[in-house]
Amino acid sequence: MGPAGAVLGVDVGGTGIKARLTGADGLVLDETRVPTPRGDADATSLAVVVADLTERALRRADLDAVGLVTPGVVDDRTGTVLLAVNLGWRDVPVRDRVRAELASRGIDLPLAFGHDVRAGALAETTGTAPSLARGSVAFVPVGTGLASALVVDGVVVGGGGWAGEIGQVRIPTGPHAGRRVEEIASAGGVARRSGTATAHEAMLRVRAGDAVATRVWQECIDVLADALAWTTTVAGCHTIIVGGGLAESGPLLLDPLRAALVDRLPGLRVPALERARHGDAAGAIGAGLLARAAARTEVHA
Repeated sequence: MGPAGAVLGVDVGGTGIKARLTGADGLVLDETRVPTPRGDADATSLAVVVADLTERALRRADLDAVGLVTPGVVDDRTGTVLLAVNLGWRDVPVRDRVRAELASRGIDLPLAFGHDVRAGALAETTGTAPSLARGSVAFVPVGTGLASALVVDGVVVGGGGWAGEIGQVRIPTGPHAGRRVEEIASAGGVARRSGTATAHEAMLRVRAGDAVATRVWQECIDVLADALAWTTTVAGCHTIIVGGGLAESGPLLLDPLRAALVDRLPGLRVPALERARHGDAAGAIGAGLLARAAARTEVHA
């Protein structure tokens, strides 16, 4: 038997799954990444993967709970993903699928379920600067797709599962009219439109002066800035935390994005732009926080 009081956080992404095993003292005991199952319309294959990851964790530690977060429009209360475009899910009872698979293997643990971006926002605003616990803060991971989460006075806004899906809004006018925001303003969109395997490769081409990659990069910044300007004015954000794969480019993204926001918010407060401190691990860390909360609830029930 391994250390007691551990939790497993599992973050399902559009292309990969990140799992982090954390001890009661907060130390990371294990991390692993596996591909997200494809063609898995009912999440049956995902349930098998999560159960495999749980069994792996149980070999390392005495688990108190598991936290699972996914992309899309997530109803935390019912454990259902109402819509996840990148995974082909619609009205899928993901939590029940995973619970059933765990039970079939004799694993009986609290299972917390939530939204990947809201979990990432929880991770990015927990145990950090006091200013992030006051007012409105947006967490925006620019990854395979694009979504956001709003934290108001330390509380993540769920909106019944519908809050934050900024990547699904259609662009009404201009050269990208009719396309969804995330088709242009995401790491996945940048890679596809640059003709590169990854956004990192596109970033290297931008730095090398490649004309196509540079144009695509600038278009990404322009569309992203439009979305963030509206988010800022509606919610009064004083800080926007930018995460996801594209944030790994640092100033190459953040400097022109900051300038674009200044241009779009004349006479208004321009939010501070900060790079996510947890990088692409924010979702898994947040899932672990949800798991720990579920374990406490189980103890006090």
